[in-house]
Amino acid sequence: MKSNTVSVSGHLCIDYIITVDEYPPVGESRRVFERKIYFGGGAANIAAGIARLGGEAELICAVGQDYPGSEYEKYLDELGVATTLFISDKNCSTAFMVNNAAGEQITYFEWGAGEAFSRAAAPARDFIHMATGDAAFNISIARQAKFASLDPGQDVKYYTADDLTSLLGEIDILICNNYEMEIIKNTLGWSEKDILDSVPFTIITHGKSGSSLFFDGRAEQIPAFNVEAKDPTGAGDAYRAGFFTAWKKGLDPVTCAKVGTTAASFAVEKTGTQTNLPDWETMAERYRSAFGRLES
Repeated sequence: MKSNTVSVSGHLCIDYIITVDEYPPVGESRRVFERKIYFGGGAANIAAGIARLGGEAELICAVGQDYPGSEYEKYLDELGVATTLFISDKNCSTAFMVNNAAGEQITYFEWGAGEAFSRAAAPARDFIHMATGDAAFNISIARQAKFASLDPGQDVKYYTADDLTSLLGEIDILICNNYEMEIIKNTLGWSEKDILDSVPFTIITHGKSGSSLFFDGRAEQIPAFNVEAKDPTGAGDAYRAGFFTAWKKGLDPVTCAKVGTTAASFAVEKTGTQTNLPDWETMAERYRSAFGRLES
């Protein structure tokens, strides 16, 4: 891989995004007024976002027998995303996301081809970002990397205390949201300060309330953009794509996070995690409207 490549490991998925007015109580039903199918998967979203921003991205993922020759494969090829694939005889992983009118979301995930991670040999990479994925695979790839970032995502509930302790000891950056941080704290029996002290750099995202950065003894708050959000699904992945693209450009951590939140503001404006990913110039124009000059 090129020295400026961000390798991203984790899921490639097919996303079914379903919209209802409200969630029903158990035993009742609600009418679905929109159902669409999109390209998704946390790792694939991030890799695609980096490529759209002009960065070099590699996607390391498990795919099913339905992937070769698919529109998804053609799309990633056209974006210029390099791929390292583990092939399963199952179908590609599938996510079923149900959004309500209040902007909330419930997700059901079919692991599918993700089972291939359990027998895959983790490759050695200079710069790896581990999105949601198999804990043992992530531990192996982190140990081989020169620089490693972890985003355990919704899979964090399946990580053991030993898994998390091993990973926190290997990574340079931890990225999670409030909910995931609570799970990490409860699994380890640690305080948030214990976790922050164990990793050189931590980002905690807070949805509409922005994000918090903790590094070098500093705490920085980055506001989110106030945009008309249609679908929150891909916001976090777009944030990570923007952050790492800026990081590889040599920008300072606070600016990287501002680029991340700017990229995320585009992702939420349309339904689908990869539907409205910006290029660098488009992102920079919105960035300047809120944060001022953006170098590079």
